[in-house]
Amino acid sequence: MPRFYLTTAIDYSNGDPHLGHAIEKIGADVIARYRRACGDDVHFLIGMDEHGQKVQQEAEKNGSSPQAWVDRIAESFLEVWDRLGLSNDDFIRTSEPRHHRGLTTLMKRIAANGDFRRAKYEGYYCAGCEAFKKEEELEDGGCPLHPGREVEWTEEDNWFFRLSAYRDALLARLRDDPGWVRPRTRRNEITRLLEAGLDDISASRSRIRWGVPFPGDEDHTVYVWLDALSNYITAIGYPDGEAFAKSWPADLHIIGKDITRFHCVYWPAMLMAAGVEPARCVWGHGFVKIGGAKLSKSAGTELGLIELIGRHGPDALRYFLMREVPWDGDRDFPSAEAFVEQFDRRYTTDLANDLGNLLNRVVSMVSRYRKGGVPPPRGGELAEKASLALSEYHNAMDGYLLHRGLGAAFDVVRAANGFVDETKPWALAKAERAGASPDVLDGVLAQLMAALGAIASMLAPFTPRKAAELWHALGGAGPPPPFAHLDLESVHAVGLLESVRPGAVLFPRP
Repeated sequence: MPRFYLTTAIDYSNGDPHLGHAIEKIGADVIARYRRACGDDVHFLIGMDEHGQKVQQEAEKNGSSPQAWVDRIAESFLEVWDRLGLSNDDFIRTSEPRHHRGLTTLMKRIAANGDFRRAKYEGYYCAGCEAFKKEEELEDGGCPLHPGREVEWTEEDNWFFRLSAYRDALLARLRDDPGWVRPRTRRNEITRLLEAGLDDISASRSRIRWGVPFPGDEDHTVYVWLDALSNYITAIGYPDGEAFAKSWPADLHIIGKDITRFHCVYWPAMLMAAGVEPARCVWGHGFVKIGGAKLSKSAGTELGLIELIGRHGPDALRYFLMREVPWDGDRDFPSAEAFVEQFDRRYTTDLANDLGNLLNRVVSMVSRYRKGGVPPPRGGELAEKASLALSEYHNAMDGYLLHRGLGAAFDVVRAANGFVDETKPWALAKAERAGASPDVLDGVLAQLMAALGAIASMLAPFTPRKAAELWHALGGAGPPPPFAHLDLESVHAVGLLESVRPGAVLFPRP
């Protein structure tokens, strides 16, 4: 069984989860579920980044110890991920002993390679990014990613990592492996960054108490970005764990496009310095924006995640985000109100009317005209259209273009609704009662059942609960299986029972 190790960026413990966090985790969960359906042995990791200056400051501001603060934040994230139905196999926290052990080993191996040096740092530091900033990276004297937050002029004696020594190796990897950094816009961005040259970077902080001690210098802690990046290997038992030997290198790191530099430059260079192979692919997804601003806690444009889940249910929110937000780009809504209006519109039009009504019509007709029995297999016009859409679906999903995969699934929904209107099964049933052959109606109902079976399969990674309900209504047992092609024989062979099950409305209208 092929293995597939998938990770997301671990979330920073400076506040409760918001929609910006959810988009990345939902997208990763869709990929994990799809890869499992394709037969891969998937290991899906998410987690929390719990060290650094910003966490220490937030804890102090709230009258809490750093550990108590991150414990509370981790619980709030876990609760939301559970409500959204994430299927992650592990949840790593950088305050855990397993992480400290692995990180310390990694830093010692980098040191043994001669890639740390002691020097004085002078420059700007953005606590929001937990990153040092060059003057040319600032806008109006501040960080463009955290407007309104003051950057600090920092002077401290630090340990530096010899990042500059790995520029040529990183450029060679980009040249030799076009699929390493994706999509292409992110690859081009990293290429330009490397071609401009690299400076060495701070590997430690001397004034931050909340972190992992820097090996060999207890007055310093490991710089939070180096600490956080190492979670991808510490979670699977680096350096000597069985899971590390089995799963590394990771098949896919999913990250926000604003942190590609850390994942496509810092992280692979660290691994090279320690004698570890970098991940096979890094995918930098885009953002949801509200009025042109990145949706985030600090930007003040967040929409209440719990309220959005409760509005139409978790699967509806999963569907909306994956349908509206291109996985290789941004989606800008004029306002928070426009976001909610579009969410309501998609729910009513796509889910309640198009899909929900289609299922209700087909199950009702099979129950009425064939006493619930699944008719014999038939090919035909709808089956051909659905088979083509299924091929497009697999191509999109294999290429991580999730919005296109979901669009292909709803191509089948639209085609099936049009097929009902065109063939008029109620008229065929009337003609049959008058003596016409039952074969025509059998063929129509068979194609509709097959199409709905394929829709359930395609939607399963996106809306796992509702796809299972759809499959159950068709008479299926267990979760909907993956279909490589579309015909009623394959649908019937993998679990459809002898009778459909009319039940509750799949997506109730508000």
